[in-house]
Amino acid sequence: MGSSLLKRAGMAVAFALSLVGLSACGINAVPTQDEQVKAAWSQVLNEYQRRSDLIPNLVETVKGFANQEKSVLIGVTEARAKATQTTMSLPPDVTSNPQAFHQFEQTQAQLGASIGRLLAVSERYPDLKSNENFLALQSQLEGTENRITVARHDYIDAVQRYNTTLRTIPSRWIAAIFYPDAKVKETFTISEKAQEAPQVKF
Repeated sequence: MGSSLLKRAGMAVAFALSLVGLSACGINAVPTQDEQVKAAWSQVLNEYQRRSDLIPNLVETVKGFANQEKSVLIGVTEARAKATQTTMSLPPDVTSNPQAFHQFEQTQAQLGASIGRLLAVSERYPDLKSNENFLALQSQLEGTENRITVARHDYIDAVQRYNTTLRTIPSRWIAAIFYPDAKVKETFTISEKAQEAPQVKF
């Protein structure tokens, strides 16, 4: 009886030690870093949505002073619609789906370029440049572009950690055994500068 109890206690201790050993060798690194990537990606989406939400008011304000700039106004409206549609149809595996990820990236870059052209229009209209509503929207947009840059940077860092874990030994072996469905994540290829709307200086 005593020997059986000792044997069970020994097995429990061995099991506990093996769990500690697995924990120490990084068995939880893959799911932990995957969650960090997901959180960082959500923040990227939030910041791009914030930018998208500013556009209708910006277009209306510019239209009030520069309605003749129809091609620019239509261009930014269409780019916003395309970016919104792309975002709404993103597959759940977007961060590990190269085609979907880069389509999202390209539509956001096109939207950023359209916003830049819209802001550049203000240079030709002194009344627009001094309009309080336009100045407030421009300031919010500039702050949002800065937040987008930070969110992209955080996402890139999270993906680098995660992808490194999946590609280096011994974490690569651990992932293959315990997380066989884990896939490397996509990262941004278009530079942050290309994503930013040009700054209009007054």
